[in-house]
Amino acid sequence: MKDYLLAIDQGTTHSRAIIFNRVGQLVNLHEVNIKQFFPHPAWVEQSPNDFYDKTVECCREVLKKSGLMAKDIAAIGIANQRETTIIWDKATGEAIYPAIVWQDRRSSELCRQWTADPSYDDIPKKTGLRFDPYFSALKILWILDNVPQARYRAERGELLFGTVDTYLLWRLTGGKVHKTDVTNASRTLLFNIYTQTWDHTILAKLNIPAALLPTIEDNAASFGMLDHSILGDEIPIAAMIGDQQAAAVGQACFQRGMVKTTYGTGCFMLLNTGSDVLFHPPLLSTVLYRINQQMTYGIEGSIFSAGVVVKWLRDTLKIIKTSAETEQLASSLSDTDGVYLVPAFTGLGAPYWKPEARAALLGITTHTQAAHIVRAGLESVIYQTKDLLNSMQWNKENMKTMRVDGGMAANDWLLQFLADMLALPIERPQNIETTALGAAYLAGLQVGLYTSLDEIAMQWKMEKEFQPIMSAAQRSQLYQGWQRAVACVLQYG
Repeated sequence: MKDYLLAIDQGTTHSRAIIFNRVGQLVNLHEVNIKQFFPHPAWVEQSPNDFYDKTVECCREVLKKSGLMAKDIAAIGIANQRETTIIWDKATGEAIYPAIVWQDRRSSELCRQWTADPSYDDIPKKTGLRFDPYFSALKILWILDNVPQARYRAERGELLFGTVDTYLLWRLTGGKVHKTDVTNASRTLLFNIYTQTWDHTILAKLNIPAALLPTIEDNAASFGMLDHSILGDEIPIAAMIGDQQAAAVGQACFQRGMVKTTYGTGCFMLLNTGSDVLFHPPLLSTVLYRINQQMTYGIEGSIFSAGVVVKWLRDTLKIIKTSAETEQLASSLSDTDGVYLVPAFTGLGAPYWKPEARAALLGITTHTQAAHIVRAGLESVIYQTKDLLNSMQWNKENMKTMRVDGGMAANDWLLQFLADMLALPIERPQNIETTALGAAYLAGLQVGLYTSLDEIAMQWKMEKEFQPIMSAAQRSQLYQGWQRAVACVLQYG
């Protein structure tokens, strides 16, 4: 029996390919950076060809590192940055415009117009989302309205739309398959979370041609075969899932009330609400996963700037050389000496939803040192997490623990401060590559390596738990300072 699974994790700043064995152990990985482009303030773009080329490179290299061949791989699972939007030529496969990334804010004015128009009120109710440039429909409209001939060609059926999963699938299958999964579909502002289909009333209202859209599948499903020319043999592509939902699967958050938080480029808290769609503004109602046509829903809070804060400290301010330095610098101080960073580099996400907000560094004096700014940057990620938790009143009283993952979760100081500010135990798994692991698990489920989600859940193991030790008075004082800092940003944003 083939005992290996290949996970493709196409994130915002990296392409990754990771091989897992059937018990969820990481065999090997290969990772390369992906460039971002900023043609105008608050615009964020990437090259679709980079997504494909780097993915293929990573898959080839991880097989080589592992001493394996394509014939040894049971199935492929794809996890991806969500909402990022690509439209390409159906005949040539060439994108007609760069990928517009989830962080992009160019559609802010259109969102304001829709929010003010009562005739659009049904869209958030049907989709569980809100009017924000974050979501794919806004990006589709921008391309159709600004790229010459795009709308005309879309109406003639010459173009295809996809989030990153769909675009990769199209290229990896040699242009044979145009599909997406329910989680990525649910982030477009075009998917009705009740009927679990594209909503043709919304499409008509927004004037988006249905011919652009891919077929929607479960997360574990038959998505076609990897073209043999890529790795030397065909491999079934058996799962696709948005990165945050993939992390929840990798963290085995299969029971109603379980919650995970992922610290990557952004930060995303996702709570399992079972078979119930729960509207809980200012958070998002979304799809967690669908298996065998059985839907599981979630509530999500999205923070746009988490790991990007560390990247800014390293690459722009150049006050650190490596991300790992942040832990030592933060722990070298007893506090930030009153310094707060509000990292609204591309606006503020939940619970504020202010795309026009911009970052600010407050409380600096002549005594402020680089270490204070670094610590303030890390603390800002945790304060934003507390903002999300405070918005999750639906389950806050019953929440016993939180599972965390993502690159920043390797930082012990950060997770201790998280436990202190949330007054909640924090669990870090042995494998923090949970996004890729979730995609691999679903692919294994589809091809029979696993028989159930219960079997997958049994493989989750904790590496370390962080217990809160901070006093309630100190916690309150620090958080009040954060709230004052955010109020300043909101006032002038």
